[in-house]
This record gives sequence, structure tokens and C-alpha cells, in this order.
Amino acid sequence: MILRSWDRVKPRSVSDFACFLLVAIFVPVTYIFQVTIVMPELFAIGSLWYYILWLASLFLIFNITSNMLACMLVDTSIRKELLKPPVDPGQLSRWHICHDCQTLVPPRSWHCEVCKVCVLKRDHHCRFTCCCIGHHNYRYFFYYLVYMIIGSLAAAIMESIYLWHLHPDIYWRWSTLFTIFGPVVSLLLYPSWETFYVVIYDLTLLGFAISSLLLVFHWSIVKSGSVTRERGTRKYDCGLRGNLEMVLGQRMHLTWLSPFLCSDLPHDGVNWEPIAAVSPKEE
Repeated sequence: MILRSWDRVKPRSVSDFACFLLVAIFVPVTYIFQVTIVMPELFAIGSLWYYILWLASLFLIFNITSNMLACMLVDTSIRKELLKPPVDPGQLSRWHICHDCQTLVPPRSWHCEVCKVCVLKRDHHCRFTCCCIGHHNYRYFFYYLVYMIIGSLAAAIMESIYLWHLHPDIYWRWSTLFTIFGPVVSLLLYPSWETFYVVIYDLTLLGFAISSLLLVFHWSIVKSGSVTRERGTRKYDCGLRGNLEMVLGQRMHLTWLSPFLCSDLPHDGVNWEPIAAVSPKEE
């Protein structure tokens, strides 16, 4: 695993910086809100359920933040590899010239206008992690979405109980609806802890919705062995297990535990060859 230097990790555009800042603030603030405000009202401090949920929340916050950082730090660009074009004419014909990088790049590698470099098996540029998602960091992006969905869903359920069931006298008001649809304006006009809690609730629902939509979109791509640019094709489809292994690595059944767990990918991300179509007679 090769890590990127800091000058290539930091946000390169205003939209990258804004999205990254939103997540960097939202995730720890929501965690603190859950542990210090919500959970003590739902469960007695020191009870078995309190400790179970506290440990589960630690596991979730660890995987959300560490997978996000791994996405940003792991280099998946062509700079990672010492690229040597193949000698075989058939393989060489699948390589192409990148006019921006002024070099010959492998198949499935495309240039990113934000990162200013070609990325191996490039899928897309992620605004929330300020980097491209490609061959070597797709695993961390995948689990980042998975744990964001689980974490935000669990947080939304507990926050709903806290707001609407435990404190209906405070939050069952028309002003709460205004805060949900206009959180920034409401917080500026009526600054209070109650308004701030509703804003956190609003962001939690938004985090769940965005993460769910992204995972649904990318799951259809992952299971077909393609990337966003190849969506709808199955040129590199190795079957569901093979496609998952291509993303999660050879120890994919353990990778959900931590991004620090080593799971070597079965492909170098450079010399791709389309899977030959199997005719009905050969099946």
C-alpha cells in the first residue's frame, strides 16, 4: 500500500472542501450528541444495553472515520505504479494516450480534472473524500458508505425517540418543521440547544439518504465488475464473488472489521483483459 503525500490529499476545489468539512464536522458532533445527550436518556448509564450501544457506536465511528481517511490516503493513481507498456500487441492496443499526463496509460485508467492525474480503474471523483475512487481504494469507499448508512440509521432512530417521544412538549411545534426544512436560517434566527439538536437530526437523515442512494448506485456497478464509466457493460464481469474479491480483496470476509486488515487484491489494476463472452453451446 502506497500513501499519497499531503499536497495531494488536501481539497483542491471549493466543492471538495465544503463536502469534506460537512462530514468532518457532522460525524463527530453527531457521535458526541448521541453519547452525551441521547443515550443517557434512553438507557440507564451503566446498564448492559448502554454499554452494548456505546461499544457499537465506537465500532461505527472508528470504521466511518478510518475508511474515509484510507480513501483519502491510499494512492490509486498511475503514479503508484512503474508503468511498463506490455510487449504483446493485443494488450498494448488496449492502452491509450492521456494528453493531459502526456503518457501511455493502461485500460480502465482515466484522467481526473480535479486530481490532475490518471487513476487506475477510475470510478469517480468523490467530493466527500476529496479524491478519486479507483482500484486500490474502492474497498474503503464501499465500507465508508456501508457504515455511514448503519451509523446514521441507528442515530436517526434514537434521535427520533429522543425528540418526538421523550420531549414532545418541546419539539412537536410548527417551528420544528421550519428548522427541518431551513436548518441554517433557523439556527441563525433562533439560536438555542433545542434548535441545534434538530439541525443534527436533519443532517443525520440527510446523511442516511445520500449514503443509501450512493450505495444502491454503486452496488449495481460493483456486482457487474464494472466502474461508473462502464456502467451497463459486463466486459470485466468475473461473477459476483469474483467481482467482490476484485474490490474487497482475497480476505473479503474479514474486511468489514477494519480498514487496517490486510486483504490483497487479486489484480494489479494495470493489465486488464475483457472476459470473453461464453456462447450458449459452451455453457
